Parts: sequence; structure tokens; C-alpha cells
Amino acid sequence: MRRTRTTARPHRLPRWAAPAAALICLFTLATAPSYGADAAHGQQSRPAGQARRASQTAAAAPATYTNPVTTGTVDTFPDPTMIRGKDGYWYAYGTQNPVFQSQGEDGERILPILRSPDMVNWTYAGEVFTPETRPAWLQGSRLWAPDIHYAFGQYYLYYSVPGRGTVGLVTGPTPTGPWTDKGAVLPTPSGCPTGSIDQAQFTDTDGTPYLYWGSYDTICVAKMNGDRTRVEGAVTQVARGRRVEGGFVVRRDGYYYLFYSDAGCCDGAYSGYQVKAGRSTSPTGPFTDDEGTDLMALGSKGGVVVGANGDRWIGPGHNAIQTDLSGQDWLVYHGIPAESPDLAPASGGTLKLSRRPMLVDRLDWIDGWPVVRAGTGPSDTPTAAPVTTWSAGGTFETGLTGWRTQGATPAGWTTATETDGHGYVRYAPATGSTATGYLVSTGTAPAAVRAEADLRVTADTGAAGLTLAQTDADNRVAVWLDRAKNALVTEVRVKGVTQPDQVSALPTGFSWNTWHTVSAEIRGTRLTVEVTGDRLRDPVAEQTRTLPAAAVHAGSVSAAAKGAGAEADNVGATALYTPVTRRAPVAQPGALLPAYSDEFDTTTLPGTTAESAWSWVRGPAAGTTTANGALSWPTSNTELYLGDNTAPVLLRPAPTGDYTVETKLHFTPTTNAQQAGLVLYENDDRWFKLTHSVLPLNNGNGAMLHVTEFGKEGERPTTTPPTAVANAPMFGGPTADTLWLRLTHHLDTANQEHEVRASSSRDGVHWTLSGVWTLPVKGDLRIGLISDNHTGAVADFDYVRTYGPAAATVAPAKPGKSRHGNSPSEPGHGKPAVKPGRAKR
Repeated sequence: MRRTRTTARPHRLPRWAAPAAALICLFTLATAPSYGADAAHGQQSRPAGQARRASQTAAAAPATYTNPVTTGTVDTFPDPTMIRGKDGYWYAYGTQNPVFQSQGEDGERILPILRSPDMVNWTYAGEVFTPETRPAWLQGSRLWAPDIHYAFGQYYLYYSVPGRGTVGLVTGPTPTGPWTDKGAVLPTPSGCPTGSIDQAQFTDTDGTPYLYWGSYDTICVAKMNGDRTRVEGAVTQVARGRRVEGGFVVRRDGYYYLFYSDAGCCDGAYSGYQVKAGRSTSPTGPFTDDEGTDLMALGSKGGVVVGANGDRWIGPGHNAIQTDLSGQDWLVYHGIPAESPDLAPASGGTLKLSRRPMLVDRLDWIDGWPVVRAGTGPSDTPTAAPVTTWSAGGTFETGLTGWRTQGATPAGWTTATETDGHGYVRYAPATGSTATGYLVSTGTAPAAVRAEADLRVTADTGAAGLTLAQTDADNRVAVWLDRAKNALVTEVRVKGVTQPDQVSALPTGFSWNTWHTVSAEIRGTRLTVEVTGDRLRDPVAEQTRTLPAAAVHAGSVSAAAKGAGAEADNVGATALYTPVTRRAPVAQPGALLPAYSDEFDTTTLPGTTAESAWSWVRGPAAGTTTANGALSWPTSNTELYLGDNTAPVLLRPAPTGDYTVETKLHFTPTTNAQQAGLVLYENDDRWFKLTHSVLPLNNGNGAMLHVTEFGKEGERPTTTPPTAVANAPMFGGPTADTLWLRLTHHLDTANQEHEVRASSSRDGVHWTLSGVWTLPVKGDLRIGLISDNHTGAVADFDYVRTYGPAAATVAPAKPGKSRHGNSPSEPGHGKPAVKPGRAKR
């Protein structure tokens, strides 16, 4: 449910100076003091030890959930990342923040940790550091944006140290520590012309580890050393743009996908954050968006994964990805609640932060591109929950109950325990035996199935495996980690006949003595297998093969072993998710409204005659003319920004209710700050504006960015003290010398809000939709044009066309019901679907 919000006239700065001010603010906030767990009576203590492991078959998982998933646990949880521990629980990690403010705690928890059995119900599980345990080399820096991985039998937690301009690393034997400091990962300087924060570690299929990092306005990547503690070698820039940051990389179907966020992360109701993505055939790029634009191009980009949809969540961004037991991917990210966007001042009043709880939403892959909920944006009502229980298999926490042995030496299976994973099984046949053994689940999974297991092999000649679709000894699909072959091997046996093995090499130096997750999916007759360290979509080995039709059927899942040294844990299977393959319907403009439109086909300058529908604020603008069917308007050294309201604005009445206004703009700016485009204007301090703008690239040696800038200005009453006039941008798709711009207005009568969505096109046919800005209804909006900020360019407007409400939508083909939503589109309140500065953390 939407609630209005608004904020205090700050000290006036030119628009071009805002990045420098933001960086100064960043440094101040990065070094603000933190307080220990005893700072307030409302403290939450770290658990004394690990809880009993999660059981994925013992209890039913929730059918639905409602964002934010951290409600009732913590007040805020910015920049979340998530991993499934070897104990079967999911763990989430967040930026240092005052997470227990509502309980009277004024200080912050330093990289707080949450734990969940099902990805949606969370409990507090501690923090990475306390003021007493934080390493001295961090000095006074606050710590941001954790990134979690599992490798070499340890959990690797990378985190940003903005006060030192670097990335730190700790390792631990369990998801909650105890943590060992490994120091700084980046050299000084890092080699990247950017803020050295917002890191993401990724390991390629050849075993090469990489680190991505960067903020405001470039993301870079470099290889890491073998133990993943330092970057080494060449630094490559892979993405740049206005306030680009928060990279996260996964591999899927032969592509590397770089997710990132742009615009402002942390400005309450004025946060313009969106998640976008580009893809490449190499981990070092080039990455391109869904329109083919290189992410290194000097401009804004498309590829929107999720943005604000006009409902509850503002500034959704800084994502990670997690996969449930059915194989469905989920975007893990934060959002700002419209009804309460700002926390109270914290840490003795030194920190003024936005409230950013953790959200989880279904991530669809449609036509090769990721998008949240088929393009409908963040969910704010009950939604189908992740699949976190198996229909067959288990965790061995209760020994071998629910399992039966099969094979030449069935007595070779025994259980063991360890600190991280708790119970697991190992296979030890008679001395010298190389016999194969199976530990088979008593339950069954359907033919369309996803199975997984954590496997390791401690003997030089052993092999550990996972089987699925198993009905008896003569019918099974087996996936092996074969140490003697240093390979991933798939084996298919149908009616007693074994098909030829398919062998895929594992990377040199593969860590056989530590756990790896093997997942296998059967969809139709296609078998897909991945080997990862931590289920984070960065496989070190992949394999696909076509199965005989007779091999595809319901069956059991099992742990398998050849010879000594095979160990297994978390072995299970469940129905494979049903993918959403079509985007949600997108509302189209309705009928043209001639009374609110103008083709500029006369030589009379609009707004200069009594009968004109147009009128000027501070105009007519100097040099403006109409000729050859266009309005020609030179830019000027004027502003429409906070307290500097000197720009001419050309206005005309807007229809009541819902409408779309469109213009075709020819504009070739060459100088920083030049801009031109559309505005929906109430007054100088309340408006929505969509322009082709030129803005500087931070640390770009004078480089300029051509961006589709979607801004709003208005009051912001939820800050302390309230802000009389605030201003913030959101960034749309790529620009061009000829650019079509649209603002679509929806009047939310239930909540008395203007909701405006921007979209842009480089050909007038294919549109990139941005997120939604809102303002409380106070007065009427008028349709307007603007061309300002710096002299030297000319904006030519071919027309202004206004359309009524959408009469219909462009509907996708009928895709069928999804396991993970009421329908593939999950339309949000009947509104058009989304296609798809950081001031403080």
C-alpha cells in the first residue's frame, strides 16, 4: 500500500557539482562511528553456537510470502547477499546499519547476518565484527556491501571498506564464523578509476577466479590469485555510466551476465536505483545490454531487470541471486518502503540513512534476458514462495533413516558429523574394493526433476555421485565427480543397458577434499548438470546431453560411490520449476487527443497569442522558432533545479486522469549539462522531467555521458529535519541524436498520487521502459517542454502528442501457469508493466 512522502532545501549546488558533493558525503558516512551490541537495551545477541541444521523434508515450506522478508527481524538490511550453507540453511549478509533501531538501539551492527530455513522467514544470526573484534587496519571506516562464497572448505566474505578505498576479506569455517581477517584484497591504487567498493567474486568454468568492483561511475574486473585473497594482473573496465555500481556476475546458457544498479541507492523516496544487466561471452567483456549497447559506451543503458513500479517499493537495487531447490532463480535485493523511507538519525545523530529492508522476488529469464516477475516489478502482496523442500532425499541429520542401501557392498555406508554441515554420509567398502554403492531415497521425485548433492572425494581413485530418475539397479541417471579422471562424468542406464559416458574435464587444481554442489536437471529429454562451489551460478563445470526417452520417468534420488573416499550431504530432488517465457502485457497509449497535442506545423510561436493552448513560464525562450513542422529551441544558461529556477518552460494543460505524452526530439548536445525534453509540471518545485542530458563521468578525464534522465522534484517531509525541495534522477535507455520520449501518467485516486513512468526509443517502435516516480496530488500537472542548462545546442521538437488511457495491452502468447506465481505476468494493480546517487549507505 502506498503512502506519500517528501524532504529540506539543502545548500544549493550546481547540477554538475552534485557528484563531488556525493563523494564528500560518502567519505563522511564511510567513517561515521559505530556502536557495539551493548549500545542500547534493545540489543540482539549473536547465537552461542550453530543451530540444528535445516531439514528440507521435515516440514512444509511456506506457500506464500510477502516482501520485505526481513519484517519483524531487522529494521533495515541494505545491499543483501545470500548463500545456502552446508547445514541446509540460507544465510544473508547486509551492509553495516542500525538494524535494531525500533528496539531502541542507536548504534549499528557491523555486517549483520540472518539465517532462514526457507529464504523468506529469517532470524538474526550475529554480525561479522563487533567494535572489539574489527581489525585495526579498517580504522574508522563503516563496512558495506558484503559478498559471500564457499571455496576450499571455507566461507569467503568480501566486504567494502569505503573509508580506506578498498575491499576486505574474512574467511570462516561456518556461515557465521568465527572469522579470520585476510586483509585488503585490492592494491592501492586499485587500477580502476572509481570508488573501490561493491565487489563481487566470480569463478569461471576453467577455475579462474575474478573480482568485479566499482562505484560511481565505473565497474572493473581483474583476475585473482589461486586462493582468492588478492587481485592480480590487468584491470579491465567493463561498465560505466551515471552512478553505476553494485556489480554481480552469473553464467547462464553460455553467457556471462553482469547485473548492476545505477542512479541513487540511498535517498529515501528520491532513490532512483534500478537493476540492469548486460551480457558477454567472456567474463571480461565486452558486455552489451538488450539493445546491443556496450556497457562501456558513454551513456545510459537498457536491460532493466527491476525498477520501481509505482506500488510500495522505491529504488530497488544492489542485487545478488539465489536459486531454490526447484532450480528457480530469485533476485535478492533491497527496496525502500514508500510509507517509511527514512530511518531516524542514528549513531548519536551522525547518520541519516534510508530504510532498505531485504526483498526477494522471482527472477525470470525471457528471450535470454533476466527480468523480475516477467516485468511487473517488486512484489508487495502475498506471492508464491521459493521451493525449499525436497520430495525425495534429505540431510542425514537423523542418520540413514529414510534411505536404503544398494550395490555390491551396501554395508559400506556410514554417517559422520562436522561443524559446518553437521551430519553427512561416507562410503568405505571392503579394503581394496572398487565396488559401486548407492544410498537410495525412499521417496520419489517426478520425471521433470531437479536434483542436487554436496559431494567430495578424499581418496585419489574414488568417485562420488548423484543419481536421479532411479527405479532400480538397471534404470538410473548418474552424475559423478571422478577423481581419477579429474572429470565430471554422466552415466545413463536404461533397462540394464548402459549408454556411453559423457566426460567433461574439471579445472586443474580442483579441490577434491572439500564440498562441491552438483546439480542435475531433466527437462524433456535434456539433462543439464552443473558443478559449483556454492550454488551461486558460477559453475566450474557444465554438461548437457540428450537422454533416451525411456530414461525419463519418476524415480528416487541417491548418493553414489565408487571405491573409497566418497562423501555426500544434502542429497535431494524435487519437481523442476516451470519457466516463465513471456513478459507481462505492456499497456499501450490509447487514442490520440488532438486537443492536447501539437504538430508545430505553423510558423506562429506557441504561447505568444491569446488563442494558443500553450503558455510560457519565463518566456518566450530566446531564439525559439517554429518552422518546417518543428519547434526549434536553443539551450540557455538557465536551470530548473531546487532553488535555481530560471529556465523558460513551455506549458499546456494536460487531460484529467490517465494519459501518455510523447515527443520526437532531435538533439545533439556537445557540452556538459545541456538537456532538453518533456516535463509534467505543477510548479517550479514539483515536477517530473524526461530529457536527453549530458552529465560528466566521474573520474573520466573530462568524458561526458549522454543519458536519458528521468527526474522528479518535490517536497520530502520524512527526513530529519524535513526537506522543502528535493531532486533526484533515474536513468532510462540509450540515447540517440533522434530520440522519442514518453511520460505516462496514472492518477492513483485511492492514494491520491501522481504516478509517472518514463520510456524512450531510438526508432519510435522499440521502447525501453524505466521505473516510476510518484508525488502526492496537490495541484494539476501541465504538459511541458524544456531546453536549458548550458548554451550551445538546439533542441528540435517534431511534435507533442498526447494519448488517452490504454484501450488494450500488447499481450504475450498464453504461457500457462507458473509454479512461482499466480500467473507468469502477475499484473500489478492493473498498471502498465515495467519492461525492463548514492548519498549514503
